Amino acid sequence: MAVSADLQSKLDHLPDQPGVYLFRDDQGELLYIGKAAALSSRVRSYFQKGADHSPKTAVLVSHISDLETIVTRSELGALILESNLIKRHRPRFNVVLRDDKQYPYLRLPIKEDFPRLSIVRRVQQDGALYYGPYTPAGALRETLKVIKKAFPLATCTILIDGKAERACIEFEIKRCMAPCTGNQSKEDYHHIVAQVRQFLEGRDRELLDDLRVQMEAAAEREDFEEAARLRDRLFNIERTLEKQRITQTTTTDQDVIGLARQGSAVDLQILFVRGGLLIGRKDFFWPHSADAGDEELVRSAIEQFYNKDGQPPKELLIPSDLDDATVIEEWLTGKRGNAVRVVAPERGVKHQLLLLAEENAAAAVANHLRDEEIGRQAIEELKRLVRLDIAPRRIEGFDISNTMGNQSVASMVVWEDGQMKKADYRRFKIQTVTGANDFASMQEVVMRRYRDSENLARPDLILIDGGLGQLAAAMEGLRQVGHQGLAIIGLAKARGEKDERIFLPGRKNPIVLRANSPATHLVQRIRDEAHRFAITFHRNLRGKALMASSLDQVGGIGEITRTRLLKKYGSLTNVAAATDDELIAAGLNTKTIAQMRKALSKTAPSRS
Repeated sequence: MAVSADLQSKLDHLPDQPGVYLFRDDQGELLYIGKAAALSSRVRSYFQKGADHSPKTAVLVSHISDLETIVTRSELGALILESNLIKRHRPRFNVVLRDDKQYPYLRLPIKEDFPRLSIVRRVQQDGALYYGPYTPAGALRETLKVIKKAFPLATCTILIDGKAERACIEFEIKRCMAPCTGNQSKEDYHHIVAQVRQFLEGRDRELLDDLRVQMEAAAEREDFEEAARLRDRLFNIERTLEKQRITQTTTTDQDVIGLARQGSAVDLQILFVRGGLLIGRKDFFWPHSADAGDEELVRSAIEQFYNKDGQPPKELLIPSDLDDATVIEEWLTGKRGNAVRVVAPERGVKHQLLLLAEENAAAAVANHLRDEEIGRQAIEELKRLVRLDIAPRRIEGFDISNTMGNQSVASMVVWEDGQMKKADYRRFKIQTVTGANDFASMQEVVMRRYRDSENLARPDLILIDGGLGQLAAAMEGLRQVGHQGLAIIGLAKARGEKDERIFLPGRKNPIVLRANSPATHLVQRIRDEAHRFAITFHRNLRGKALMASSLDQVGGIGEITRTRLLKKYGSLTNVAAATDDELIAAGLNTKTIAQMRKALSKTAPSRS
C-alpha cells in the first residue's frame, strides 16, 4: 500500500523498545491498539511488502493514515497499558469484550470478632477472604442458600456485642446461635466460620470429618437434637458437593477457557472452578470474528476480563499456548498477590476441563445463532405490523413509576441489534408534575430525552408502556421538541384480556398480537425491562429517603455527613454492614457509630 510521507517518517524512526502502538484513520479515529516487546519490528511488520496478512489485518492496514507509539519500561508495562487503552477506547479492529460488569464475590472478614458473609463487587487488600466470581447470579444465590441451611452463621447487620436483649427468629429456627445475646462465644462462632471456609475452599474431607466428629460427640453425650442437626448439615453439604464437584484431583482455584466456532461466529466460555467446584461461568460471543485467530481471542479475553477489580485464580487453563504467556503470568500474579500459572494442558483431568469448557462454548454459539435468527424474524414482523420503512435496529422503551404520586420517576431502556444496550439506559426524576399523573410525566420525560443534546443515537422506534393516553402524551412531547417524525407505538393489555395490544398514532383500534409470535416476545421484553428499571430506581429513591430519615435521628450526624454516607453507601443495609474502621474513615467517631448502629437496628431488616 502507498504510505504518506508523514507516516513513512514515523515508521523510519520507531523506537526499538517495548510499548504500545495506536493506529488511526484519516479522520483521527482509533482503529487498533496493540503492544510489542520491540515497537520498531512489530509495527513495521504491518507495512512489509508481500506480508501474508489475514483479510481483517489487510483491511486494517488499508485504513491506517497515522500512528502513535508509547514507550514503556517493560513488556509487562506494555500489556497493562494496552489493556487499559482498549477498555477506554474500544477500537473497532480490536477484539472487544462487550461486557463492563463487575462480578460478585463473597467477602468473609475473618479478622472481625463475628464475621458475616457479604456480597461485594470489588476485591480489596483489607485482610478479608474473597470467594468467586459467581456468575450468573443464580450460582451465588444457590451457594448462599446452602451456607444458610448448613452453617448457623449470623446473617443480620446489627452490632454483635453479646448485649442484645433477645434473639431474632433466626435463633428460633436454629439458623443462628445468637452471639448477639451472648449465647455463643467468639471461639464457637469462629469454629463455624472455619467450616464455612472449608466448604468454600473445597476442603471437603476436612469439613465432613470435622462434622462427623462433632455429631458422634453430641450423640455420646446424649444431645440427640444437636446430633440430628449435624446429621442434616452433613447430608446437605454432601448432596451439594455431589452436584457441583467436577474434579476430585485438586482444590486449586482454576479458570478454564474454551472456544467454539460456527460459521463466522465465535463463542468463548470461562468456567470458574473453585476448590474443585464449578461455581459459575461467563460467556462472550462475537457474531463476526472469522478472521480472528484463537490466540488473539484468548489473549484479548484474558487481558480485558482480568483488567478489573476481580481476583485471578491460581491457575488459568487455556486451549493453546500463548507467545507471551510468561508476561501474562507476571501480570496476573501481580493482581492476585501470589503466583498464577497459565497452562495449556494436553491430557489428564485439566484437559478434560478444557473439553468441558469447549462443549459449553459449542452449545452457547448454537444458542446465540438461534436467538439471532429469532430476533431477525421479530424485527421483520414488527416492521410489517407497524408499517415501518426499515426494520428497526434501535428501539427505546419508556415507563413511569410512582407510589401514590410520590417519588415519580421514569426509565428509558434501549434494545439495539438484538440485545439490551445498558450503557444507553437513562433514568429521570419527574420535575414538572405533581401527584400521580402518568400522562403528564410521560410527556415530560419524552421531551427531556429528545430535547437534550446528549450524544445518543436516535431510535428507529419508540415504545411506550401504555395505551392511547400515554401514547398521545408522548407524541405531544415529541411535537414540542420538533421530532414528530420519530416512529412511536404504545403497548398495553385491555382490562381482563391476556393478549398484548399495540397502539399506533392516528389509529383508534389497536393491533392484537399473537401470544407466541417473535414480535410479541420482543416488545414484551423491552417493556418489561423498562418496567424493571423504573421500579428499581423508584425503590432506591424510597430507600434513600428512609435512610436520610433514620440518620436524622442520630446525634453527631449532620447534613454534610449524612450526604456523604448517602453517596458512599446508598442504603441502610450497606451502612449497617460497613465495619467500624470504614465508618471512621467516612468521618464518624466511635460514639456516633454506636448510636447509629442502635438506631439502624430498629429500622434495617435482617438479611436472609
